[in-house]
Amino acid sequence: MSEIEIDDLHVRYGAVHALDGAILRVESGRVTALVGMNGSGKSTLFKAIMGLVRPSAGGVTIGGLSPTAARRGGLISYVPQNESVDWTFPTSVRDVVMMGRYGHQGFTRRPRGADHAAVAEALARVELTELADRQIGQLSGGQKKRTFVARGIAQGARVLLLDEPFAGVDKRSEATIIRLLRDLAADGRTIFCSTHDLHGLPQLADEAVLLKRHVLLHGAVEEVLQPHQLARAFGLETHDLTAVQSLDGVA
Repeated sequence: MSEIEIDDLHVRYGAVHALDGAILRVESGRVTALVGMNGSGKSTLFKAIMGLVRPSAGGVTIGGLSPTAARRGGLISYVPQNESVDWTFPTSVRDVVMMGRYGHQGFTRRPRGADHAAVAEALARVELTELADRQIGQLSGGQKKRTFVARGIAQGARVLLLDEPFAGVDKRSEATIIRLLRDLAADGRTIFCSTHDLHGLPQLADEAVLLKRHVLLHGAVEEVLQPHQLARAFGLETHDLTAVQSLDGVA
């Protein structure tokens, strides 16, 4: 079943065409990786799925709903590459994860038993239970990223978007996040994750999407990693296989 449907999507920033006729179906119960060089439109695509940018043409639906309706209904959660957070603010890890429950709490935003249980389960899944009361700014980069993944889990979102979740994280957090994303996909959720780590794609994803303002290829990871396919996405000549095979870190 296609949880995310993108039809002939165009997004412009003034004279810049960030997305140019993107067409894509993202299935539930799978981890789908998004690959492309800087400026290929990855972050713009995520923002369009979240309803944070207005398309100049085409459209997006999530579970048959508009992005705005899906977001308001708590069906979708977004972990951006850089959270806009005041890391010095006296907010605990538990408080940040509880933010994912706001849509379940009504106007009072007063946590109930179900909210506390959902937060506790989410913290356990990302292995941060022991750090629940720590101030958020005291965490490592990987622990911070896991905290915001936990927020999406506590929210109960069916669709999780993650923009470069492994940037600046330690290897333990990377392995934890990969295992967690695969477990969430096995539970039937839709995981759509951008990454520049080409070497780690087979461990992370069931399938991958090559993006260069529009979708060049959507298929099995081994197909997407073929040098001639990567050359198309990264603007290299197809005969330059050595350069393609060392692209890790430039996406």
